[in-house]
Amino acid sequence: MVSTAQDQYGSLRTAFAHTARLLEANPKLAEEQAREILRVVPGHPEAELLCAAAMRRQARFDEALTFLRPLTESQPRYAAAFLERGLAEGALGRGQQAVDALRRALALNPNLTGAWRALADELVLIGDTVAADEAYARHIHASVKDPELLEAASALCENKLAVAERLLRDFLKRNPMDVAAIRMLAETGSRLGRYEDAANLLSRCLELAPSFHAARHNYATVLVRLNRAEAALEQLDMLLKDEPDNPGFRIMKAAALVRIGDYDAAIDIYGDVLNRFPGQAKAWMSYGHALKTVGRQDDSIAAYEKSIGLQPSLGEAYWSLANLKTFRFREDQITAMESQLGRDDIEADDRFHLHFALGKACEDADRYERAFHHYEKGNALRRESLAYDADDNSAHVARSKSLFDKGFFTAREGMGSPAPDPIFIVGLPRAGSTLIEQILASHSQVEGTMELPDIIAMAKRLGGKKKRADTSEYPDALADLTADDLKTLGDEYIERTQVQRKLGRPYFIDKMPNNFAHTGFIHLILPNAKIIDARRHPLGCCFSAFKQHFARGQNFTYSQEDVARYYRDYVALMAHFDTVLPGRVHRVIYENMVADTETEIRRLLDYCGLPFEDGVLRYYENQRAVRTASSEQVRKPIFKDAVEHWRHFEPWLGPMKDILGPVLEAYPDVPEL
Repeated sequence: MVSTAQDQYGSLRTAFAHTARLLEANPKLAEEQAREILRVVPGHPEAELLCAAAMRRQARFDEALTFLRPLTESQPRYAAAFLERGLAEGALGRGQQAVDALRRALALNPNLTGAWRALADELVLIGDTVAADEAYARHIHASVKDPELLEAASALCENKLAVAERLLRDFLKRNPMDVAAIRMLAETGSRLGRYEDAANLLSRCLELAPSFHAARHNYATVLVRLNRAEAALEQLDMLLKDEPDNPGFRIMKAAALVRIGDYDAAIDIYGDVLNRFPGQAKAWMSYGHALKTVGRQDDSIAAYEKSIGLQPSLGEAYWSLANLKTFRFREDQITAMESQLGRDDIEADDRFHLHFALGKACEDADRYERAFHHYEKGNALRRESLAYDADDNSAHVARSKSLFDKGFFTAREGMGSPAPDPIFIVGLPRAGSTLIEQILASHSQVEGTMELPDIIAMAKRLGGKKKRADTSEYPDALADLTADDLKTLGDEYIERTQVQRKLGRPYFIDKMPNNFAHTGFIHLILPNAKIIDARRHPLGCCFSAFKQHFARGQNFTYSQEDVARYYRDYVALMAHFDTVLPGRVHRVIYENMVADTETEIRRLLDYCGLPFEDGVLRYYENQRAVRTASSEQVRKPIFKDAVEHWRHFEPWLGPMKDILGPVLEAYPDVPEL
């Protein structure tokens, strides 16, 4: 009897092994084998798992779950079953259910390498990038076997980045071609914000191991963060060649397409992915952003509300509705936001977004004191997470004023690229720059693009600052550049921005407001470019920025003191350029544009060397994509009441007034600073 039992056991194990081998090569046959085993041994957990795995590989996800759900309930310690369930739930777009199942699998068996990667991918889809980074690090840890790399991987998992970096650099001195170590060092650099270093490491990694898909995914991610969207798209297309239906890769591709202004293609991808995987709250929100940009407001609202329905605590989705500017919240939505704020288990990111959204809701209802309370709370919470130091900005302004005197520019006259194409609109956010852009982009010779990151990226590279504690050599480094250097930099800018130009028009707009800090640099490398300074009443501009939550950057806007000081520094720097480069910068006072629009438009066109066209007066009829918070406002005629709207909040703007001081008193003139 014992021998017979052993023979049966051996035959069963052989059958299991044979079925498992068939899973990848022929899942249909594997399913048939698994069902045959279940006919002989009904309810056997391993056979049920194999049958479900075979079904999943045939894209029969719901059928697979008819096995997996009862299996994980009856076998609560069966890690492989929870892994398979997580993969099936994820394939159906049930992100949170997939995450829950995968976390259960890993709690039971932390050495399931593939489960960490799958968990990381699902976390990206549901928008939890912090947890995704941790899961990717655990995937690396589970993947490596070398004891030294295990120590570095452990440090990476524990976020001991300095330790991980030291161990990995030491290891790579002895093993310079170890692609696992190179990828880990790149991950360390990425977490430290050293994306250029990470990109170089990952490029080297892929030279050594072109089929290393995990590294290629990391590379695409880093390239997106570096705003090198075209290069990211190349990497994503390679990934999608092997996994054409991977929703994470496709959503990342849509995000990269948005960066280069290809909204129709991005919208198509978002729509298709969400049709197949409708449970992704943050993907719906990204879809809403793209729809908003092309003017499909009703569709964008529906997408944002779908996002909220899936994740009621998602403060950013509520803020996205508020950020349409023309949207008005219903009472039930206001109640829902207040209810979410009453919870003690929501993320800080959700909490400050909800405060900003409720601020807008209360402001629209003329409840100004309550609105200011929410704006103040939202700003305070956001400011806590930022490392902004107003002294750094003031120091940059002082160095710029010292370097850029009349003699400096006279000595370099005629240098730089002769290209006349760019029209830079600079200043502070919320100062009317989108209105100016929309007007100019309604001219037949001018194309509107977006707030392009290229000048800032180039200046950062020249500064050589890699760590927060480092001292930037910019703008002083500009003194050492030759005529050839300046021309090369100007040509580089034209080349970098070419991807944004879709219409073949001779001129294009770069509407990055922060480029005011690089006015001297722009003049040196592109002496024929136009520079327009959009300026608004100090309190109107500063308060409008204070009540705005920006997706990225603009870290100076989250306290009254910081934004007022930034405005003062900006006014001082632009006054300096008015002195050393008289007439070089054209200033548009927002209040003048509102009061006498045609006169100001004609002045603007004269400065740009453009003939007058009637279409610029009907800028609000322009259906171009508009990629800023003012997108819906500039699709309507000028609303004159908005000029003085800040006065409703004047009783609470004392700190702002104190810092602005003479700049506020002299506006629109400029005092001695």
